[in-house]
Amino acid sequence: MKKYAIILAAGKGTRMKTELPKCAYPLIRKPMIAYIVENVRNTRMFDEIIVVVGHKREIIQDILGDSVRYAVQAEQLGTGHAVMAAEALVTDREGDVMILPGDMPLIDSTVCERALLEHHERRHDLTIVTTRVDEPFGYGRIIRNESGYLESIIEEHEATQAQRAIDEINTGIYVVRTGVLFDSLHKTNNDNKKHEYYLTDIVKIAKDDEFVLGTYFLKDSVKSMGVNDLYALSIAEAKLRLKINKQHMLNGVAMINPETITIGHNVVIEENVIINPNSFITGNSVIKKGAVIGPNSEIHESTIGENVVCRHSIVFNSKVRENTTVGPFAHLRDGADIGPNNRIGNFVEVKKSTTGEHTKASHLAYIGDTTCGSRVNFGCGSVTVNYDGVHKYQTVIGDDVFIGCNVNLIAPIRIEDKAFIAAGSTLNMNVPKGALAIARAYQVNKEDYVRTLQDRISSEKKSE
Repeated sequence: MKKYAIILAAGKGTRMKTELPKCAYPLIRKPMIAYIVENVRNTRMFDEIIVVVGHKREIIQDILGDSVRYAVQAEQLGTGHAVMAAEALVTDREGDVMILPGDMPLIDSTVCERALLEHHERRHDLTIVTTRVDEPFGYGRIIRNESGYLESIIEEHEATQAQRAIDEINTGIYVVRTGVLFDSLHKTNNDNKKHEYYLTDIVKIAKDDEFVLGTYFLKDSVKSMGVNDLYALSIAEAKLRLKINKQHMLNGVAMINPETITIGHNVVIEENVIINPNSFITGNSVIKKGAVIGPNSEIHESTIGENVVCRHSIVFNSKVRENTTVGPFAHLRDGADIGPNNRIGNFVEVKKSTTGEHTKASHLAYIGDTTCGSRVNFGCGSVTVNYDGVHKYQTVIGDDVFIGCNVNLIAPIRIEDKAFIAAGSTLNMNVPKGALAIARAYQVNKEDYVRTLQDRISSEKKSE
């Protein structure tokens, strides 16, 4: 028997006040829908994951690619209608389906596993994940009979005053036998205030058909919080940040003022790393042991090697190898690969370039589209001029090259090993091995120029 996960991600999310579909909105630089899909997949209990898309579905599909199957809800006519859109993809009618909202990023694989196990062990035909909240406004309430068994779910706008006082709510997560799910959905109607097909209606229908109903109670209600606006997003982000940071600290990562530090869901940090305040590490970044990050640093989709120090700097889609120092105020981006024992200093930008060992660019330099060897010195103000307004060109620099201050290397150009570039030079020709390159105007000193100029100005004023 197959097990399916159906994730509902078709909604627009008007309260988010964004052009993005709600489930695509980022939480710590990662779309909410990606958290759900990843955690469902991590259970290793589902044969297929189906995502129901609708509003701007191409955005959701770009995020998830071919990692899931898609069902399209062309019109948003309610949650029951959304699940019906996936019916054609659920071919095993003897299996089970778990249904999850796509705007619930804090639901983890443990919740999915335990809810599914509860469903099987209790031999339920339909299991609803419930929880208790202090402020149940807006949620469907769990209605139980006098014996405590599940009777129905009532939506907020359909509930009586007494029912609205109930604090046990429907999280929106269900586990249902496949046949029961779709047979019940076919019996639903839109005879309600919103004229929508409610998924919650299957509870009463399944009960009337004498199927076995049950609940799985989620003690940690925070995990089931839905994100419907940007304020809720900030709360979810704070909860997620605390959880992630705690786990890293327990694993041997030192954090100074951890409440100011943001670590992404997929970041790997080895032990004996120190992270200073106001640092952001996101994407699939890897921080190796002994590194010191921050303060005020931002690292995304990058690998930071052992014993690297990165202060007050930005590292995007790049790699920094062991024993290198970065910053303050450096910017590495677009595939920069900095070799071991380098120094990338104040206000240095490196883009789509590689460096060898013991290379230094200590301050105020731009290195773009460059292959650079070992033991190279970039003087203050040196620039690889890689763009002519239309195309980007490559600079190749050998080993043991000295580049003086305020040097412009106009690409395409090759600087061979042990070359010496005089300060103030602008080069547009290759430099052979061991050569001194000087490309600047000769200095001319005009004696007594300032005194002569002042005398002329004074004379002109008198003649006026």
